[in-house]
Amino acid sequence: MATPAKRLLRRRHPAHDPPAWGITRPVYRPRRPTTSPLYPVVQHHLETFLAHAADSDPLGHGAASWVEQDFRAYLKCGILAHGFARARCEDCGHERLIPFSCKGRGICPSCNTRRMAEVAAHVTDNVLPHLPVRQWVLSLPKRLRPFLHHNPDIAGAVLRIFLRAVRTTLCHKSPGAPRDAQLGAISFLHRFGSSLNTHFHFHCVILDGAFSQGPDGEARFHEATRLQPHHWFDLQRVVQRRILRHFRTHGLLDQADADGMLGWRGSGGFSIDASVRIQGDDRQGVERLVRYCARPPFALEQLHAPKGTASPLDSPDARLLYRFPKPTPDGRTEILLSPLQLLERLAAFVPPPRVHRNRYHGVLAPNAGLRPAVVAIGRPEADALGGDTPGSPPLPSAVGPDELTRPASSARIRWAVLLARIYEVLPLHCPACGGTMTILAFLTDPPVVSTILLHLELPHRPPPISPARGPPQGDFLLDQTPAFDPAHGEPMPDFVFDQSLPVEFED
Repeated sequence: MATPAKRLLRRRHPAHDPPAWGITRPVYRPRRPTTSPLYPVVQHHLETFLAHAADSDPLGHGAASWVEQDFRAYLKCGILAHGFARARCEDCGHERLIPFSCKGRGICPSCNTRRMAEVAAHVTDNVLPHLPVRQWVLSLPKRLRPFLHHNPDIAGAVLRIFLRAVRTTLCHKSPGAPRDAQLGAISFLHRFGSSLNTHFHFHCVILDGAFSQGPDGEARFHEATRLQPHHWFDLQRVVQRRILRHFRTHGLLDQADADGMLGWRGSGGFSIDASVRIQGDDRQGVERLVRYCARPPFALEQLHAPKGTASPLDSPDARLLYRFPKPTPDGRTEILLSPLQLLERLAAFVPPPRVHRNRYHGVLAPNAGLRPAVVAIGRPEADALGGDTPGSPPLPSAVGPDELTRPASSARIRWAVLLARIYEVLPLHCPACGGTMTILAFLTDPPVVSTILLHLELPHRPPPISPARGPPQGDFLLDQTPAFDPAHGEPMPDFVFDQSLPVEFED
């Protein structure tokens, strides 16, 4: 227990002062995943989805192993019955149970949001210098997207083609930049579209200029002041020719198909947009841009159960409504899906293992020689608290010096500080006295977990997972084709196909 002197020392920090009269601080409330419309869908229809996927696969493999693993991990995320961390306030003894997260990569909305915020905070604070950045978006025709979706090597090759073309353009439009100047880029591979559809495309945050190395080894930045909107339209045609040549060279397209796609009207399905540009001193704008590029595949708040529906979510007749953030080209603003259709769409968003969703290129690459000098451009000296850079979102008043200490790896941000940065509330801030809560233990032993939850009158068993449902059994599913009667002959087919051999194959 803390001594009175130690308590007084803590009270000197304004973050630990009691709130003023009539003013209440935000209190962290653990999320309840079972109350969302997504959890009961996965809980009651996952086994049915996996069984249908195995039956529809000619080889019987079914859904990919990493897809099933991500779904099952989501069912354990945020559930106290699967284990939790025990936190206790050092001043008043108030305790809190904090459930574990699944750290999924495609299904869990909470873990995807945390990863988005963590990547954005790390990139803004430790990677991108205080220089103007521009977002470049590359989209390919629908005919080529399946190659990128199922083969990471092809997606990497297309990204390299695009970045080489962007580097050449930036060198030409940056006054004083030599021909061998380098770019600084961070790419984000998206496997999804805004309407819950499969759409593989690229978002790249690129420093708006080129870098060269001076005689004394310092990094020189040449801003692309001559870059105009018509230049990326010219770049679009160059990227189109190079990508189609790559597909033709590697046998993915034949010559006739590649020539035909080059002759398509307009851009032929290739699209490059670079209209979003943010100044380097606008750190909040830079972080918002990186959050947008690292966003989750779907928004949980856009998923609803239609009003007036009579079927619960555990029924195969249930329907779910997903509202689009913006209207589609055909004017649709929402889509109605069955539980199995929703799981099928979400399964396509799970990336394969050992495939990075964001990558660093040019002078921002991990082994680039100019990286230490580039990332330090415009950054102030680190203060004693290891605080954030100017312009970054402010942390809540509950964050003290101990919480601001940087971890051993700058890419990892403490869970408490990360949530404080997202929601402006510190989860380890005691709601009773305003003190600091400390993690005492991580409990994973099922008997111990059940005993504690029973004592606290909390659910001590995880939500049950429904077994796979078979097809409805009944006479209407039996083969009702009439028996063959030789007296009447065979029935005429619905369609008559010409099965005669061509002339060159006749005897």
